[in-house]
Amino acid sequence: MKPLARRGLERLDLLLLVVESLDLNGGEAMLWASKELGLDSYFPNRVELWKRRCHNPLRRVTQRGQLKVSDSQAMISLLCFMAERLYPVIHQLLSSREPEKLNQQRWILLDQRLKELVAERMNSRRGAVQRLLQPIEQTQSTLRQLVFTLALSAGCGGPSRLRASLCDPTP
Repeated sequence: MKPLARRGLERLDLLLLVVESLDLNGGEAMLWASKELGLDSYFPNRVELWKRRCHNPLRRVTQRGQLKVSDSQAMISLLCFMAERLYPVIHQLLSSREPEKLNQQRWILLDQRLKELVAERMNSRRGAVQRLLQPIEQTQSTLRQLVFTLALSAGCGGPSRLRASLCDPTP
C-alpha cells in the first residue's frame, strides 16, 4: 500500500474536521473510539492524534514528510468508526424526507461549526482554506460532498471505500 498523497491527507483531515463539527465532543469521542478500536498505541492522547493530523499541509502548524501507511490506516479506521457512530445525524442531513427548512438549518449550523474549526486550525493564507471560508452558497457543494463521503465511509467496506477515495487524484 502506498502512503497518502498531499490531497488525500488534506481530505482526511478535513473529514475529521467535519466529524468534529457534527459532534460537539468530537475530539474526546475520537480518543474514546481509538481505545475501542485498539488504536490507542497510535493515538494514546490528543497530542499524538494532532501530530498525525498535522501532516495536512493546509494546517497552521504542519509536519513535513510522509505520514506512515500504518498511521494513515489507523486514521482511516478511526474516521470510519466515527462515521458509523454519527450515521443517524449524517442520514438526517442527506435525507430528502426531512422538512426543507429544518434541513437547511442543520446545514447552516454544520457550515458555521466547520468554518469556525477551519479558521481556528488552518492557514488562512492558503487558497484552499480561503475557499472553505467563503459564504455557504459557494461552499455548499463541497460540504455536501464531504458529508456524502462520510456516509459512504460508514458500514462494511467503509475503510476500503474511503481509502480509494483518498487515493483518487481528482478533487
